[in-house]
Amino acid sequence: MDVDSPGASAPGLSRAPVRPRPRTRETTVHDHRRLGRELDLFDTDPLMGAGLPYWLPDGALIRHTLEEYVRDLERAAGYRHVYSPVLGKRELYEISGHWDHYSDDMFPPMEPGGEGSEQLVLRPSLCPHHALIYRSRSRSYRELPLRIAELGAMYRSEPSGVLGGLTRVRAITLNDAHIFCTLDQAVAEARSALALIARAYADLGIHAVRHRLSLPGEGGKYVADPELWSRAGALLREVLDGAGVAYEEAAGEAAFYGPKIDVQIVDPAGREATLSTVQIDFHQPARFGLHYIGADGARHRPVMVHRSVIGSVERAVAHLLEEHGGAFPAWLAPVQLAVLPVSEAQEEAAADLARRAEAAGLRVRLADAGQGSLGARVRAARLVPYQAVIGEREAAAGSAAVRLRDGRRPGEPAADDLVRRIAARVAARGTELWD
Repeated sequence: MDVDSPGASAPGLSRAPVRPRPRTRETTVHDHRRLGRELDLFDTDPLMGAGLPYWLPDGALIRHTLEEYVRDLERAAGYRHVYSPVLGKRELYEISGHWDHYSDDMFPPMEPGGEGSEQLVLRPSLCPHHALIYRSRSRSYRELPLRIAELGAMYRSEPSGVLGGLTRVRAITLNDAHIFCTLDQAVAEARSALALIARAYADLGIHAVRHRLSLPGEGGKYVADPELWSRAGALLREVLDGAGVAYEEAAGEAAFYGPKIDVQIVDPAGREATLSTVQIDFHQPARFGLHYIGADGARHRPVMVHRSVIGSVERAVAHLLEEHGGAFPAWLAPVQLAVLPVSEAQEEAAADLARRAEAAGLRVRLADAGQGSLGARVRAARLVPYQAVIGEREAAAGSAAVRLRDGRRPGEPAADDLVRRIAARVAARGTELWD
């Protein structure tokens, strides 16, 4: 996966004009930067540098959970995960085309020193590294499609004036993947990537507002190969038409090496951005001399399908914060169950429920009576998906009065039943709290 458009700040971010969505009196506008500070998720320090946020324990937990979700989703879809270095020789990016078309957004080369020293560059994308992994040995058509995925760090030399929160950063973790396949497989693979994006959006509570076919514009930021653009654009139209997805075409929003499908989202303030992308690339397989041995025994050029399900982890968390106002889906929430004894007399029963829930793999906060009135503790846990209140009657019965974050009170199940029910909802990784 590469840059979204010439000069774009990060994968999943576009500098296209904003198209605000209608605001209503009920619309609540959340700023992820404010929420991040209030919820102790992430912060910045001028000594670390602008555009380089750090993650606090609850934020790191959300990030880890999101990353593991993506890895599980990809593994189930036949992807194999790799790790690759965050540095590469300048020559690598000269071959890929980044140095000619994207160097203004890259950090300057470093020279480690010593005789015969070579220039090293912080990578602006992962695709050149994955191309080298593909060509590390001979490939047969029987291995294709080969799906390589990585949650990898990369770096963009963003101007300080555009940096902000998690949406515009200089250190980016990208949910990236590259599929090496035959020409006949490319459309099906790109369509499957779109379906994977839709599945993730449903699980995360993200709503796509439109799909965009991003095409080249004027200027020298694009690879000069009309046939490449025509072939790749035709295949992506086939992908969108076959998927039954309505889309708009937008000139000037392509990656420098080819067109792409952008999945557009809108935040509560009406700001539009690209979160996920799918691309079909003929350029880099040719630049790196990639090939596979076909059934006829001859060498053939593979097609490279780039795709990102959630884009950058930073932008995805920022959008989820603003979309849900900090009330993450239960499986993603840093605290999933708050256990609240009414008084000190029920603290032993509450601690027992908390231990059972933790043993089932749930993230639990035990808010004992010494932390304030019951009402104050309920309000403090307003963003926690599940609250289990234990009074005298519940302690005697081995149960808990359940309060859901959305205001529902579904009853007083036995402690074990409650734990099993919440654990099942969390394992399902959906957005519904109760069924």
